[in-house]
Amino acid sequence: MAIHPIEFRYGTPEMKNIWESENKLQKMLDVESALAQAEGELGIIPKEYADEIKSKASTKYVKLERVNQIESETKHDIAALVKGLGEQCEGDAGEYVHFGATSNDVVDSSNSLLLKESIEIIEGKIEEITKILLKLAKENKDKVAIGRTHGQHALPTTYGMKFGIWADELYRQYERLLNAKNNVCVGMMDGAVGTTAALGEDGWTIHKKVSTILGLKPATITNQVVQRDNHLEFIMVLANIATTLDKISLEIRNLQRTEIMEVGEFFDPEKQVGSSTMPHKMNPITAERIGGVSRIIKSYVLAAMENNPLWHERDLTNSSCERIMFPESCILTDYILQLTIKLMNNLVFYDDNIEKNLNLTNGLIMAERLMAELTRSGMGKQTAYGIVRKNAIKANKEGIPLGELILDDSDVQKFLNEEDVEKIMNPHTYIGSSFKIIDELLEKSESWF
Repeated sequence: MAIHPIEFRYGTPEMKNIWESENKLQKMLDVESALAQAEGELGIIPKEYADEIKSKASTKYVKLERVNQIESETKHDIAALVKGLGEQCEGDAGEYVHFGATSNDVVDSSNSLLLKESIEIIEGKIEEITKILLKLAKENKDKVAIGRTHGQHALPTTYGMKFGIWADELYRQYERLLNAKNNVCVGMMDGAVGTTAALGEDGWTIHKKVSTILGLKPATITNQVVQRDNHLEFIMVLANIATTLDKISLEIRNLQRTEIMEVGEFFDPEKQVGSSTMPHKMNPITAERIGGVSRIIKSYVLAAMENNPLWHERDLTNSSCERIMFPESCILTDYILQLTIKLMNNLVFYDDNIEKNLNLTNGLIMAERLMAELTRSGMGKQTAYGIVRKNAIKANKEGIPLGELILDDSDVQKFLNEEDVEKIMNPHTYIGSSFKIIDELLEKSESWF
C-alpha cells in the first residue's frame, strides 16, 4: 500500500528511477566491481577473481530480494551486499569481494553516482526553464506593465524585465549547481578511518583508480566519510533553486488574483475543476504546488547542516537522515522544475487588464517623472518634489488625474506646457533602459549553455 505522496503523486519517472531500490543496489555493486578491478590491476587480488566479481556485480545476478533477506538477518546493509555478491561468484572469487574497504566507501561512492545522475537531470531542466524565460523576455520586452513595490503601484516596468530577472537568476542557480556537483560527486576507497591502511602501500592508488573507473573525482582526504559540508552545499543549492521557483510561482499567483488578472496559468475549462463547491473557480494550482513543495525542499537545509558535525572520525547520525533527504530533495526539486516548465510554457496574458492596471491610478505612477522633468527644466529638485507630492496627494484624494492638476499649478506653468505634460504622463515611454537591459541579457545568454 502506497503511503508517501512521492510514490503516487509527486515526482517524474526519470528521477524516481534513479532512486528506486534496484538502481541503488546496482550503484553499490558498481563500486564493488570498481574496487575489484583496481585491485586486480595491481595484483592485490588475482586478476581472474577480479574479473569474476566484475561479471557478477549486477542485479541480473545479485537480486534485491536476496540482499534484503540477508540484511534482515545481519542487520547491516553492506554486509548483506557483500554476501549477496560473494555467493554469486564462482570458485574462491567471492572471498575477495570488498577486500580492504569499509562500508562507507561503498555508501558514499554509490551515493555520488546517484547524485551525479540526479544533478544531470536537474541541470537539463534548469537549462530548459531558463531558455523559456529568455524567450518570454524577448517576446515581451515592450509589454509595459505596472511595477509594484510594497504591494503598491510604483513605476512602469515591462514583462520582459520580469522574465529576464528570473532567467538571470536561474542561470546563477545553474552555476551554483555545477560547483556543488564538482564538490559532492567524489569517489572514495579509504578504509575504516580514511588512511587506506588495509590496502597497504597501494591504498592511495586504489582510492584514485576506483574513482576513475566510476567516473568520479577522487576525494582529496576523508576519515571514513566524505565530509558532509559537500552534501550540505548541494542541499543548500537545491533549496536555493526552490526559492527561485517559489518566487516565480508566487508572482504568477499574485498576478492571477481576480482584482489584478494580468497573467495566469492555463486552465482547461472542458476538463479541469477549480472547486468542489464553487463552479466559477479557476485556481492557480500548479503555481501553488510549486510553492508548497518548495517548503519541504528548503526544510532539508537544517538537517544537512546537522549532518556535518559527526563524532570523531564518524558516527551514523547522518546515515538515516540521508536515506530520506537525498532521494526526496532530488525528486521534489526535479518535480517542481517540471511544474515550472509546464507553468511557463502555458502562461495566459490578459493584455486589457495589463493596460487597465497601468493606468489605474490616474497618472500617479508618473509623479517621479514629473519631478525629474521639472528639475531638468530648471526648478530645484526639492521644490519640484514638494509641488508634485502636494498635487499627487490631492489627485489621489479627489480622484482627479494628476496631469490635470499639475497643469493648473502656476509654479509648474513656468516650466512645462500642456504638450510637455501630455508626453510626461505617458507610462509607455517611461521604461528607462529596459530595452537595452534585455538586449544585453539576451546577448550574454548566448554563451550560457
